[in-house]
Amino acid sequence: MTAENYRSVYAPFSFERVIERSRFIAHCAHAAGEEQARAFLARIRAEHAAATHNCYAFIADRTGNMLRFSDDGEPQGTAGLPILEVLRSKKLFETVVVVTRYFGGIKLGAGGLVRAYAGVTADALAQADVRTYKLCRALTLRVGYEQFDALKKYLDKAPCAVRGIDYTEKVEARVAVTRESEPAFCAALLDFLAGRAAVCAGEEFWYPFRGGEADR
Repeated sequence: MTAENYRSVYAPFSFERVIERSRFIAHCAHAAGEEQARAFLARIRAEHAAATHNCYAFIADRTGNMLRFSDDGEPQGTAGLPILEVLRSKKLFETVVVVTRYFGGIKLGAGGLVRAYAGVTADALAQADVRTYKLCRALTLRVGYEQFDALKKYLDKAPCAVRGIDYTEKVEARVAVTRESEPAFCAALLDFLAGRAAVCAGEEFWYPFRGGEADR
């Protein structure tokens, strides 16, 4: 990852596994800041108020400095830290994981707990919708209806994400283009359409690209 991109969970996801009669449910979500991370934690705690433990870890920024973890009553170092280490090993940022445990009557021991919390976290994150967030420029592309088919052909192969298309007096396509590719994208677009397009640049923002979406 560079200063202009990072990986994070995009949408909330849960994964459950039973280990020695205990139910372990890993919940993960995107969290752009500590407030969002703690709001997600509060929601899971409310939904699983009867659980024995709701252990968690989060890295709530793009640099890895805003991090917290908790064993929530499990032996020290057996839950929160293993969850955090999985986040670190997968190089995920702005991500929160809460692992709910309903005790099933069989003690796992310190090593067993570490393996259980780390394992269910890793399995959840492996199946979650993880995307690469890239620093982008919002562009609005305006063309006449007679150029719309050509614009669609260009966008189908261009390194961008189409955020929406509006049909008014002209067609307006709203796209996200990575900051480093913006000049080449605009030059190629105008060349492809023989200059019959207007490009309006908007704000910079972080956009979650699916695998390969920004590299076409």
